[in-house]
Amino acid sequence: MPRPRQFDEQRVLAAVQAAFWDNGYAGTSLEDLLAATGLGKGSLYGAFGDKQSLFLRVLREYDEANDRMLRARLEGADRGVDVVRDFVLAAVGDPSGAGARRGCLLANTLMELAVSAPEVAAEARRSYDATTAVLAESIRRAQREDDVTSRIDPVQTAQAVLAGQLGLIVLGRTGRDPVLLQAVAGTLLATLLPAS
Repeated sequence: MPRPRQFDEQRVLAAVQAAFWDNGYAGTSLEDLLAATGLGKGSLYGAFGDKQSLFLRVLREYDEANDRMLRARLEGADRGVDVVRDFVLAAVGDPSGAGARRGCLLANTLMELAVSAPEVAAEARRSYDATTAVLAESIRRAQREDDVTSRIDPVQTAQAVLAGQLGLIVLGRTGRDPVLLQAVAGTLLATLLPAS
């Protein structure tokens, strides 16, 4: 009979996520994971599987949390256009630039593993499809509210917004000036979401 777990699973997963986010998949060793979690190898792998299984679990939970947050933002927003603006500006909102330099766990992972890990690419497609759906609904709402022209296609525009936001994340990872990134974000929004 297996012994009950003697650790807080969510705390462990948060520590693992931080290690992968800070160091990337390849740059995070088993020793890094053990140090971050305070667990032994048998406890960590016994509870979560190998490094790849653990990484995919953390990545899925990260993506699902972001999906829930974006959907909640749409449901609670006064205006649909605010959801799209907030989504883009969140990538460059930290004036210190620290958040931009850390980037997005999913985007960082794609740059590292998309070609060599098809399961990561599949998770990214799932996550990006979910994000696109919420952004498209936000744009449709903005069109109904006369904040955005009805001449744009909501799905194509949502895909372009996502691509632009990911581009801002990549630029942020290079250490670009946060003021410049905010200006680029403003231009992106003005271009993709023309007023009606």
